[in-house]
Amino acid sequence: MQGWGTSVQRRRTGTIAVVSALGMTAVLGGCGLTGGPDEVTLKLVAADYGDSKDNSSQKYWDELAKSYEAGHPGVHVDVTVHSWNDVDREVRDMVEAGDAPDMAQIGAYSDYADKGLLYRADDVLSIPVQANFVSQLAGAGQVNGTQYGLPFAASTRVLFYNKTLFDKAGVTPPTSWDDLAKAAEALDDEGVKYPYALPLGPEEAQAETMQWMLSGGGGYTDDLGTYSVDSPQNATTFTWLRDELVGKGLTGPVAPGELDRADAFAAFANGDVGMLNGHPSLMKMAGDKGVKYGMVTTPGADGESKSTLGVSDWMTAFKSNGHQEEIGDFLDYVYSDENVLDFSREYNLLPVTTSASQAMSGSEEDKKLKPFLDELLLSELYPVDKTSWASVSAAVKKQIGQAVAPGGNPEDVLARIQTTASQASSAE
Repeated sequence: MQGWGTSVQRRRTGTIAVVSALGMTAVLGGCGLTGGPDEVTLKLVAADYGDSKDNSSQKYWDELAKSYEAGHPGVHVDVTVHSWNDVDREVRDMVEAGDAPDMAQIGAYSDYADKGLLYRADDVLSIPVQANFVSQLAGAGQVNGTQYGLPFAASTRVLFYNKTLFDKAGVTPPTSWDDLAKAAEALDDEGVKYPYALPLGPEEAQAETMQWMLSGGGGYTDDLGTYSVDSPQNATTFTWLRDELVGKGLTGPVAPGELDRADAFAAFANGDVGMLNGHPSLMKMAGDKGVKYGMVTTPGADGESKSTLGVSDWMTAFKSNGHQEEIGDFLDYVYSDENVLDFSREYNLLPVTTSASQAMSGSEEDKKLKPFLDELLLSELYPVDKTSWASVSAAVKKQIGQAVAPGGNPEDVLARIQTTASQASSAE
């Protein structure tokens, strides 16, 4: 491959401050690694973003690996893709068995960084590539000021609503919780199966939970970064959900604690749901089924929410196999504008680099993603820099549905999750 980068640009000592690199495009020069007389096989485990065999992420990675190998005859890239339900566990099992992959594209990184298992970003990435990450995402990839998590795919959330159902019920898109409740009741009166879908099931309850916490002025942590799951704001939020939506029979298709995101999205795409929080991939799902949808900023307690949820998945580079140079060279290729944009467009996700984000913002073909792009720099992400986050997230997935169940006690549920958070945090 013409003009590929060498490791000369990489810095192996010290910590660099991540900058937003506005206007910066990664410029890479030099020639590719050949691996010397011995061929090197890089093992990558990745998550599947597709919803069928036709658009499985395995297909994306196989094509990217083939393209990379064509210019690097001494390096082979072996990619295994797992569903999101399995990928984090698969990688954890590999690491515990002493068989860590060279790279893993997964949902968290901090526990591996805490154990000293990961290369730092500046161990493997060229300076232009590392500096090109969107600052909001790069900052979330740091532990104690050092970046270990490399943002790979990003999304923000907005409220999707079914235009046809809203017109039939004579309501307009909500900007506040009161608006949302009134719209849900009007939809219910018109016979809409599920006025609001509230996925607090085990697949991604931590996302819906944080979206609602933020809209109520709360969150998982306070301004100092200390867990505040049981804050008065959060208790008010889940009491409102219990009383104004779930308790009035305005949610579905199943009880919130049993509803996964994928099923909620599918119900919306089938035209059965009036509104729900969604990320960019829902646009294609709904559009393919002919659903006329609109998108608005997440409603808040007293008007549009002042904060929205941002989510990033992570690429990690493990030290155990010692392929630092080859990993770095391959990841520089992964994060080229062409490849970042190809992946983002294939799966309706947001680019994680500034230059690719700018390219998408100015592109006519990507105009539907602009509402999500605009929110990215204002979004708040999970506290993924905390090694305790995995335990907290698991507790949320297991328990938060109980907070909104009829007769549920939000204060008690949030207090139990807070206890888990405090205990896990004290062990960090």
